[in-house]
Amino acid sequence: MNDLSAKRERLLARIRDLPPCAVAFSAGVDSTVLAKAAVLALGDRAVAVTGVSPSLPAGELELARQLAQQIGIRHEILETSEFENPEYLKNGPDRCYHCRSDLYRQIEVLIPRLKVQVILNGANADDRNDYRPGTQAAEEHRVISPLAECGITKSEVRQLAAEWDLPIWDKPAMPCLASRIAYGVEVDPERLQRIDRAERFLRQHGFPTVRVRYHAGDVARLEVPAEQLNRLCEPELREAVAAYCKELGFRFITLDLEGFRSGSLNVLVPLEVRNARKMPAEQPAATAEDTPPA
Repeated sequence: MNDLSAKRERLLARIRDLPPCAVAFSAGVDSTVLAKAAVLALGDRAVAVTGVSPSLPAGELELARQLAQQIGIRHEILETSEFENPEYLKNGPDRCYHCRSDLYRQIEVLIPRLKVQVILNGANADDRNDYRPGTQAAEEHRVISPLAECGITKSEVRQLAAEWDLPIWDKPAMPCLASRIAYGVEVDPERLQRIDRAERFLRQHGFPTVRVRYHAGDVARLEVPAEQLNRLCEPELREAVAAYCKELGFRFITLDLEGFRSGSLNVLVPLEVRNARKMPAEQPAATAEDTPPA
């Protein structure tokens, strides 16, 4: 048995040891693999829960529905309320904490109806090296991260997705739209819609991995993979992108010469804050005593 096979079996065994669970399901590759593992391990005792708000990119909810149907897992959709929280809207470095707290709190409200006892998320082993303010929310709500516990990295998550014939195995990461707004610049639905439309335009023109970062002053900073920078600078395409972004209300459209970097806005967060909110090196396995009652 190779290393990935061993990790897969460890993942399924870990989930089998859990009571009925709700998977926080965004339709990204991590949560999709986790949902597949949960239904393999627990059958109808697993349910996928997708939170919906203005920060969800267009098309992701429909994709979540399709994936849940393909996987064969129960699927619940809930309207989250982070936009009612002033701490979320002011977009400090802890924005994700407030978003995750709201999601987990609302899933907890559903626990009796869903007949589950624990919440799982799709954090993987590589997330331990990244700035993750949502980790604190997960800890406070006793959310379990089986992929991280089993040492499964992002590349291994994609391998498992391909092995299980999940169509999103090579899907680019699609975090919430609020993650594109520079810290300290207020989050509002109109700005998120602008970002979403600009990114869709670029994807339609052959840039599947793209970020439109929003900075104060209606500045759009475009990130595409470094090897695609020259193509985006071709006069006809460059002019079309600039014109479309200006139609959306951006005043300045800039191209980041470093290319796409996941979480590039985290450089605005002080180092001591970033280090404080990384995932723990190891997460203790939850026991039955650790889980909230149904």
